[in-house]
Amino acid sequence: MLPRSLRCCLPVCFLAAVFAAAPAAPATPASVDDRVRDLLARMTVEEKVGQLVQYSSQEDMTGPASSSSIAPQLAVGGVGSLLNVKGAAETRKWQKFAIDSSRLHIPLLFGLDVIHGYRTIFPVPLATACSWDMALIEQAEHVAATEAAASGLHWTFAPMVDIARDPRWGRVAEGAGEDTYLGSAIAQARVRGFQGGDLAAPDTILACAKHFAAYGAVQAGRDYYTTDVTERVLRDVYLPPFHAAVEAGAVTLMAAFNDLDGTPCSANAFLLDRVLRQEWGFQGFVVSDWQGILEMLEHGNAGDLREAARQSFLAGLDMDMEGEAYARHLAGLVRSGAVPMARLDAAAGAVLAAKFRLGLFDDPYRRGDEAREKAARPVPEHLALAREAVRRSCVLLKNNGILPLPTAGLTVALVGPLADAAADQMGCWNGEGRPGEVVTVRQALAEIYPGARLRYAEGCRTTGDDRRGFAAARAAAAGADVIVAALGEAKSQSGETTSRTNLDISGPQLDLLRELHATGKPVVLLLMSGRPLMLETVEPLVAAVLVAWHPGTMGGPGIADLLTGAANPSGHLTLTWPRSVGQIPIFYAHKNSGRPAPKSGHPEDPYYSRYIDSPNTPLHPFGFGLSYTRFALDRLRLSAALLQPGGAPLTVSVRVRNTGTRAGEEVVQLYVRDRVGSVTRPVRELKGFRKIALAAGEAQDVSFPLTPADLGFWRADQTFGPEPGEFEVFVGDDADATLTAAFTLAQ
Repeated sequence: MLPRSLRCCLPVCFLAAVFAAAPAAPATPASVDDRVRDLLARMTVEEKVGQLVQYSSQEDMTGPASSSSIAPQLAVGGVGSLLNVKGAAETRKWQKFAIDSSRLHIPLLFGLDVIHGYRTIFPVPLATACSWDMALIEQAEHVAATEAAASGLHWTFAPMVDIARDPRWGRVAEGAGEDTYLGSAIAQARVRGFQGGDLAAPDTILACAKHFAAYGAVQAGRDYYTTDVTERVLRDVYLPPFHAAVEAGAVTLMAAFNDLDGTPCSANAFLLDRVLRQEWGFQGFVVSDWQGILEMLEHGNAGDLREAARQSFLAGLDMDMEGEAYARHLAGLVRSGAVPMARLDAAAGAVLAAKFRLGLFDDPYRRGDEAREKAARPVPEHLALAREAVRRSCVLLKNNGILPLPTAGLTVALVGPLADAAADQMGCWNGEGRPGEVVTVRQALAEIYPGARLRYAEGCRTTGDDRRGFAAARAAAAGADVIVAALGEAKSQSGETTSRTNLDISGPQLDLLRELHATGKPVVLLLMSGRPLMLETVEPLVAAVLVAWHPGTMGGPGIADLLTGAANPSGHLTLTWPRSVGQIPIFYAHKNSGRPAPKSGHPEDPYYSRYIDSPNTPLHPFGFGLSYTRFALDRLRLSAALLQPGGAPLTVSVRVRNTGTRAGEEVVQLYVRDRVGSVTRPVRELKGFRKIALAAGEAQDVSFPLTPADLGFWRADQTFGPEPGEFEVFVGDDADATLTAAFTLAQ
């Protein structure tokens, strides 16, 4: 059971001001502390509350719109931040109004959901996670920050660092997948990319790690729903990526919509005070999700908006996004004594400190420059990086030798609703991306297979039951040597509000694929989606499967590079790929039952954990990904059989050989199993990975250090750390790695 602080919404102790908090990231410069103190001393209660109020532009809503006119509140310093206001001219207009009309001339923060690019749209975050390339991910977010900042933005509501193990939840597209270790590394890379090394630089924006916490564990994969997560699972699985983001310097976090052990995350003192501030020393500020405080009335934890405001603010939620709870009630709560002035100073001070660190008090218009905005639109270097991100993020699931396709002497039939769908190719949350700037698969392949060598037919849509295009698809296939079928999800089928109970390829697409298979021509399935779709009955119909996800602006050229062998696929899955929806949730780091499935055969005794209509195993394991070459891993060795606390790390080494005829990249993965613990432990956990490039015939030794800290977990006594005993290591190129060795952690 979780502590009482998570089950109740009681007042908690807060630091007197934000600058007194113990730093988890580089400390705020002293000059900023002094400026915050000075400004707070001159502010009224209402002006302090104003820094904690965020409203949206009425032009671009992500939820039910507020009916308030914000101009009068801006004039009296009653608004600290606006979201969905973008563009250098528009942000400058609102910034000038706020500064010129308010008493203390405090600048606004402008925020937007910059999830996988601003004008240059990169593959969806789940896709770039499959690159296992931290440098690439960081560079992509820096491009997004550069373009967004030039348009006057200061803040993105990203990265989403929720661990998610249920692809029915549409928001898996926005995250890094199922694994805590990999998700933590990616969280840090994304924060570094957005924030850079100096927040005052004109090409940086504030990161916002979301959704705090356990939103990826919503029951039934249904958006906005409840969760049922123990504190141990919360701390072992769902919290580490947030902690990693804080350690990387994330200035803001966003509270999740869901409740956690009976308390909505918007008013969850265990999360927002005890863990985030007391344990992690977080110095920044926490914003609600859209009207998250108001939604507490539907949760049933508050009878009216005033009480919801009181609970949330005392629990540690600093800024109210579009809920009007703080604007209406917080000043009165402070004046009545229901909320301490010290708590208000801490929250307002944190927001002001962020504005000082961004340099907004020195130059409130430094990010909103129309000339720089024009220059920062998709430029060749940004587009080149987006193309490389596609090449490194696509995952090859099957190939019977049909790929790569020759570029000479071949006629290709390109069929499917996503072959020439610019808007869908960008996927969900596509920022300011414009379909006219997207290069589709059809456009890219037309340059390689000009004229009659590329035969195109849409075939059908992703939804509905219109089959009138089947005849044109059959005709295109009849005159071709190979068929590329671009199927999957439209952008409206993944992301927020797109939970699904059926993850089959939707609409008439599967029937279209069957008709293409019936032609006898080899079919390459190009799967474009924001999540895994069910392929157990699909893969027998095709010669190859390339998962391209929703690849963004340069999806066409990047995919064409892979289809033709100009680039070699190197992506590896970060979500286990189920055989059927009935297996969900399915993930590699599961616990064993007392009756685990036998390792071989089908014994006569049926009394073990199993299905009667499906294997337990997934269609494709976590970490899986094929290449146009082959790799062999051998010579696994440990530097010692005994790991001593306080001693040198134990080194796990393996030789990796490219045994094929092409250069390629391999993702070498290290997994560890704790054989006996004070609580049950996962069958294996990722503890290291390396993405390496090898020429044909080349070999390289790859090493991973392991320390006792790497083996820590939340033990039976609710303390964190390793326990002495025996451990197994597994090294391979997916979670089914079979190279294994053992060592002992000493007392």
